[in-house]
Amino acid sequence: MLQLIRNLHRNWWLKRHPIDDTLWLPVTTMPILQGLSSAELARLKLLAAWFLHTKAISPVKDIEFSDPMRVVLAVQAALPVLNLGFDAYDDWKEIIIYPSQFVSPSRERDHYGFVHEGDIVAAGQARSDGPVLLSWHDVMEAPWQDGFNVVIHELAHKLDMRNGYPNGNPPLHHGMRQKDWQQAFSHAFHDLQHKASHGEYSPIDLYAATDAAECFAVCSEVFFEDPHTLNDCYPAVYRQLKLFYRQDPITRLPRVGYRPYFADAVAH
Repeated sequence: MLQLIRNLHRNWWLKRHPIDDTLWLPVTTMPILQGLSSAELARLKLLAAWFLHTKAISPVKDIEFSDPMRVVLAVQAALPVLNLGFDAYDDWKEIIIYPSQFVSPSRERDHYGFVHEGDIVAAGQARSDGPVLLSWHDVMEAPWQDGFNVVIHELAHKLDMRNGYPNGNPPLHHGMRQKDWQQAFSHAFHDLQHKASHGEYSPIDLYAATDAAECFAVCSEVFFEDPHTLNDCYPAVYRQLKLFYRQDPITRLPRVGYRPYFADAVAH
């Protein structure tokens, strides 16, 4: 009954607070949105509106964060959960926006139980204590279908955290097999580690070789940005992410190399 009431309230709110078309139409030119059907775009619009309603966006250093900028952020955030629903991000509340890459204190516990502290320079960070930190410069560079997307990367970490510490093993849907997930990602992770340690080239960012959590996050951003490359390199990982995100970007995105126009106006 409680969920029904929540759904009715959400539907009531969304009908009365849609994203205006003057804000919406420019972002639909994002390269990573190519091939989405009209029905999918309509659902993405609703998810983005609800995201903006439920997440506090906190700019720092006197950034003037305009409505077009908010929509650019929200659309990229909503894309991974297009078929997962409104509640996929319901366990955290805030995004902190920096103008560019930032220095952030880091305190993380590894899988052995050791705590590592220090400062890092980052384009994004999903903190286990709640907020997501993002560089606006990198958010604007994200939707170009180049294999890199800081918004998707950090929100993949948030999905990973839904069952505790990020470890590359998010809660799987009914019908997905833990064994298949572990085999697919274990093979990819060890191959990426081998390439990183031997100085070999990889079309997948070798930051994925850092640990299992980063492997999942990097593969997630490649899944939505450059799915053909992910499928060429690690088809089993692609299959698992297809099941997890309930999307198949290969069927709608061209191979990387074609870079459509994305309106500069949304940056202002």
